[in-house]
Amino acid sequence: MGNFRKLQVWQLAKGLAVEIYKLTGKQPFVKDYGLKDQIQRSAVSIPSNIAEGDESGTNKISIRYFYIAKGSVAELQTQIIIANEIGYMENSVKDSLLNDCDKISIMLSKIIKVRSENL
Repeated sequence: MGNFRKLQVWQLAKGLAVEIYKLTGKQPFVKDYGLKDQIQRSAVSIPSNIAEGDESGTNKISIRYFYIAKGSVAELQTQIIIANEIGYMENSVKDSLLNDCDKISIMLSKIIKVRSENL
């Protein structure tokens, strides 16, 4: 605990957030302030909660933050699917982003399991 920047799950989540910001900085997201804001918030929430959880000092508190991060992953997946269905992103982009979300969710489940065993 305490060195979140070394966690692979944080690195992947941070990279996903950067990709989301790059994507939403272009058309057609630029003019859709509601979806743009929401998708950015969800994306940033994931690595932020991983970092906060890892720095919390106890496994019990860190697990709570990791579950919040998992919720943000699900929220982001929903927004990616909606953005794709309304024509804001190509299927290949959607698939890549959802794949990253799936990896992050699996990694969070594993870290939650390990930290739960050490309560």
